[in-house]
Amino acid sequence: MAWRDAKASKVRLLLFMASIILGIAAVVSIQLFSQNLTENIQRQSKTLMGADYIIDSRQAPSERAQAIIDSLQPDASEVNFVSMIAFPKNGGTKLVRVRGLEGDFPFYGAMQTNPVNAGTSYQGNGGALVDATLMLQYNVVPGDSIKVGSITLPIIGELISMPGSSAVSSSVAPPVIIPNRFIAETELLQFGSRKEYQFFYKAPSIDLEALEKNIDPILKLENADIDTHTSTSARLGQRYENVGAFLNLAAFIALLLGCVGIASSVNIYIKEKLKAIAVLKCMGASRKQSFLIFLIQIAGIGLIGGIIGTIIGAGLQELFPYILQEFLPFDVTINISIQPLIMGVLLGLFMSVLFALLPLIRTWYVSPLDVLRVTETSNQESAKARLVVVGLILVSLYLFSFWLLKDGLFALAFVGGVVVTFAVLAGVARGTMLIVKKYFPKKASFTMRQSLLNLYRPNNQTLVLLVAIGLGTFLISTLYFTKDILLAKTEVGNTSNSANIITLDVQPDQVEEVATTFKTNDLQVIDNISLVTMRMHSINGILVNTLRTDSTAQIRKWILNHEFRTTYRDELIASEEIVEGEWIDAIAPNEPITISISDNLADDANVTVGDPIVFNVQGVLMETTVGSIRKVDWARLQLNFSIVFPKGVLENAPQFNVLTTYAGTKEKSAGLQRDLVTAFPNVSIIDLRQVYNVVEDILSKVSWIINFMAFFSILTGIIVLIGSVRTSKYQRIKESVLLRTLGAKNKQILKISAFEYFFLGVLGSLVGILLALVSSLMLAIYVFKEPFVPSLIPFLVFLPGITSLVVFIGLSNIGGVLHSSPLEVLRKAE
Repeated sequence: MAWRDAKASKVRLLLFMASIILGIAAVVSIQLFSQNLTENIQRQSKTLMGADYIIDSRQAPSERAQAIIDSLQPDASEVNFVSMIAFPKNGGTKLVRVRGLEGDFPFYGAMQTNPVNAGTSYQGNGGALVDATLMLQYNVVPGDSIKVGSITLPIIGELISMPGSSAVSSSVAPPVIIPNRFIAETELLQFGSRKEYQFFYKAPSIDLEALEKNIDPILKLENADIDTHTSTSARLGQRYENVGAFLNLAAFIALLLGCVGIASSVNIYIKEKLKAIAVLKCMGASRKQSFLIFLIQIAGIGLIGGIIGTIIGAGLQELFPYILQEFLPFDVTINISIQPLIMGVLLGLFMSVLFALLPLIRTWYVSPLDVLRVTETSNQESAKARLVVVGLILVSLYLFSFWLLKDGLFALAFVGGVVVTFAVLAGVARGTMLIVKKYFPKKASFTMRQSLLNLYRPNNQTLVLLVAIGLGTFLISTLYFTKDILLAKTEVGNTSNSANIITLDVQPDQVEEVATTFKTNDLQVIDNISLVTMRMHSINGILVNTLRTDSTAQIRKWILNHEFRTTYRDELIASEEIVEGEWIDAIAPNEPITISISDNLADDANVTVGDPIVFNVQGVLMETTVGSIRKVDWARLQLNFSIVFPKGVLENAPQFNVLTTYAGTKEKSAGLQRDLVTAFPNVSIIDLRQVYNVVEDILSKVSWIINFMAFFSILTGIIVLIGSVRTSKYQRIKESVLLRTLGAKNKQILKISAFEYFFLGVLGSLVGILLALVSSLMLAIYVFKEPFVPSLIPFLVFLPGITSLVVFIGLSNIGGVLHSSPLEVLRKAE
């Protein structure tokens, strides 16, 4: 019976199967692609440092540190230091960071040079790679020479960008790269010279977290440090973790959209089968038999749909790299894992049966007497069964969302949000029917009255379609709003409002002249920040000199020798957030001084709010108290400070200024630097354009991933919505045929349907978008921890677009009625 009935209803069941296939295909493809992209993005993040991990030391490694370094067998090494170089061609001189490299670094990514092969040939040719902007500034080209200390080397090429150049804090000068074997010949490294040693490792299979945990404390004691590519990625905020969360969210929403299609399709299908079930009961079929007939149908279609959807999902997985290769500047390595494939088939079967159970239980309570009159509501005895099925659906959704989100609280909140959305939409549908019924416009035109009657009379589709349209729009809009949240996070901020040129050591009497130089080069001053240098004299009443010799002190040694560059201001900046204490913006004369410190400094210095710190401000001791602790996003390419004083304290202290600007091209940057070096030899210049190139390259890949997967899921949702509305055609065929038989014109029937679907489309999509605003705000605050600025696109595009789509599909549903005889249509409907 299940097979025979399915053959007779194959068109309607194919629509039901389409919802399963689309939902499962989206889930499988997104899950597979999510796994591969997580691995690929992590692999791409290695290009930020060019290696899997680095061990560095500010001095020649101690014997113990060197033993650790050698035991791990470095694949490349470097010594770098700041020094003056000269260009014999024109006599120009410049303070640069000389990097003496040995080995095939970088292991991930590549140096961007001009000519292209310069990054691989400079070692063998024994030449130098010089910062591209610096070459423009001094009018030198590849083939010219550069004098580094006691040796002169040919310039092999210009360096545009390089992995491992994102350490802004140490970039006080443009880079010049030479082979390590020439470092000794330069005679620049003498006793007491400030230098840094770095050892690069390529170890893709090693457990970096365990390695860092085991050897970092030992290296710290030897004034060395280990830095892994995963920790470098983490310092960029939550850009990478959020991509995984977003893709999981997209998979969950895709499945829910499929489930919406399943539930709405089966509800209408079973509703029309109640009379046939009553006939079976009259012929002696038991409750169990009539129930199993349709359960077997749904389970079989769910299994077939799950298999087809899984195959399509795996096929899409193979196609994605080809579809995206024009947009993604990296190759995606595809690996098909078995878990999502098995999950896809099982989800197809399980979700089909689960979401079909609610309408299926109506078959259990159909009475043989219903042959004569099929009631709109089922027997009251089904209330308990309905409650059990709803509970099973909620538990299953929670378990599935927990599997995806890996967080019990977030999974509960998300399922709760879906339930609330469903309840609101159902409430809006019920309320709409009551309002229309109570305030029915009896004097309206025939077509308008008929359309409004369709909203609440028996066999109406208001509840089913409003919930389907509203829930679908809610999920699609939530996905779009979430996409915007993540894309805002992946913006580096390299715009005219954010600085990419920083000038250091500008003396107070030079500020106006430097600002004038900016304007002469058609550049605007973005920031003018005062800096005061100081050292810590005592922490919590213990002198720094005492702490240096105390082996039991829980304070990182770098703090005791570090010269801090601090500033003063009366407000927080965008990259800061108070996590403890209270921000003090200004202090009156003779009041106790309260400062704000970064959370990493508080951890390393082992201090908290209320602890005293005495600073040595160029010979003058200043007593302060920690007033607040700030969380600082060091990943933002801007000037951030570990220590910030309130206004009213440091204004008269010896200080220098930092001025920043934005240069849109390397020519503008070179021209400004040339003028500044000529007029102000004491001023140091940091060009962040090279850093932006590396970071933007990686984050642009993340943006494309987010965009593509979001719109793929949105397209899936729209197709499922089409299926849901399309399935409703069988509820209106008989009414339309009867109207036509009674003399209604085709134009009137079209108007009746258009008004009904227009009202359902507008109301459902509007409520869905408004609910999506609320849910996206919650996701932004509690899951992604990002600010939420809602887009107008859902209101300007989704609202009219989905409404038009609903009207179009609704009108297409009755196309056969208008172009066929009433008898022919009724026979097909049966």
